[in-house]
Amino acid sequence: MGSAVTHAPATEARTDTGPRHGPEKAPRPAGPKQRGRRENLAGYLFMSPWIAGFLLLTAGPMAASLYFAFTDYNLFDAPRWIGLDNFSEMFGDPRWRHSVRITLWYVVVGTPIKLIAALGVALLLAQKRRGQAFYRAAFYAPSLIGASVSVAIVWKAIFSDDAVVDRTQQLFGIDAGGWTGDPELIIYSLVALTVWQFGAPMVIFLAGLKQVPRELYEAADVDGAGKLRQFWNITLPMISPVLFFNVLLETIHSFQIFSSAYIVGGGAGGNACGPADGTMVYTCYLYVQGFENSRMGLASAMAWMLLLAVALVTAVLFWSQKRWVHYEEGGR
Repeated sequence: MGSAVTHAPATEARTDTGPRHGPEKAPRPAGPKQRGRRENLAGYLFMSPWIAGFLLLTAGPMAASLYFAFTDYNLFDAPRWIGLDNFSEMFGDPRWRHSVRITLWYVVVGTPIKLIAALGVALLLAQKRRGQAFYRAAFYAPSLIGASVSVAIVWKAIFSDDAVVDRTQQLFGIDAGGWTGDPELIIYSLVALTVWQFGAPMVIFLAGLKQVPRELYEAADVDGAGKLRQFWNITLPMISPVLFFNVLLETIHSFQIFSSAYIVGGGAGGNACGPADGTMVYTCYLYVQGFENSRMGLASAMAWMLLLAVALVTAVLFWSQKRWVHYEEGGR
């Protein structure tokens, strides 16, 4: 008989597929600094279109215009450095001084009338009445379309000879003719146009009036204060921050008027800024020097003077607010 062959027991197959040297460690959470860097990177990525637009369309052109302000540049030849000659010529130019006077007159006259109209209509619309939403939209609509070229063309037609305004004047025995052909009256048509666009400050005034507590008016009624006294002692102080915002915004806009003055004044040609320079506001004369006379260096110097003037007026307004702007905390 053959000897029996004994076999060693087979080793059990290993089914464990895990690591041989202990459990795998979990990834460490990102620290606060790493999370902050990631969030900053995401923020910069979202801001990159604005940053690129600011550098290419705002900061870059501003730096170039600052350089051109000290050069003789006509858009076709290379700029030639001339130092302060553009500024000395500008200050000695009688048409430049005339444009400064016209612009200051427009700002001083047009801005207050526009704000008074906006506040007056806002006071009327703040009262609850039927069709309130329709009236608000109707009064706000001119602010959306008033700055367009088409409206300026229509406005010029309205104030021209034998048009609506001229015929209305004749009904009252006034034979002044069309305003757009009169160097003395044409600027008043621009003031009328800017006052017609009081919708934007009106909406801001409405928001401010909604924040005035009704209890103040009720207490004033008990004390026997009339409507005029309530307006002077309650409404104006309570909405003074909103009033300051509107004054600041509309003043800056008034300094920048161009399209309406250019279109109503006559557009391109010898009387680009109105008959006898009647609508020769600052930006219109800047356009004439830069694009009609091809004197971009002088126009750049004029633009920087306008920027400095607006900055100075803004600084004065911020300084003056300490005297007449009242805030909820009681400070000024």
